[in-house]
Amino acid sequence: MSQLAVYVLIGAVSGIISGLVGIGGGTIIVPALVLFCGLTQHQAQGTTLAIMVPPIGLLAAWQYYRCGYVDLKIAALICAGFFLGGLLGARIATSMQSLWLERLFGCVLVTLGVKMLFFPK
Repeated sequence: MSQLAVYVLIGAVSGIISGLVGIGGGTIIVPALVLFCGLTQHQAQGTTLAIMVPPIGLLAAWQYYRCGYVDLKIAALICAGFFLGGLLGARIATSMQSLWLERLFGCVLVTLGVKMLFFPK
């Protein structure tokens, strides 16, 4: 399979999972870029952040909005915080060694997984 096809496949699978359960960028694309495409943790995270610049989730968000599942006030407030927090997080991440960044990323994923599996709301 060509590298171009791998990238498109990662995007398609991430889009399906994102639309289905509301995750994608950090939890699907970053590990896929590291495991299947040979990117470093820094490259995978930076590339994934670049993906979020255009409104890629617009159609999925529109579908949820049409069904009454989107609170625009909450979304706008989180977006504002994400805008500034993303800059701070990127500055910290780019100053870290790749090994420690990878470990931190893994800890976050494991923590979220344990919470979702054993302590659902």
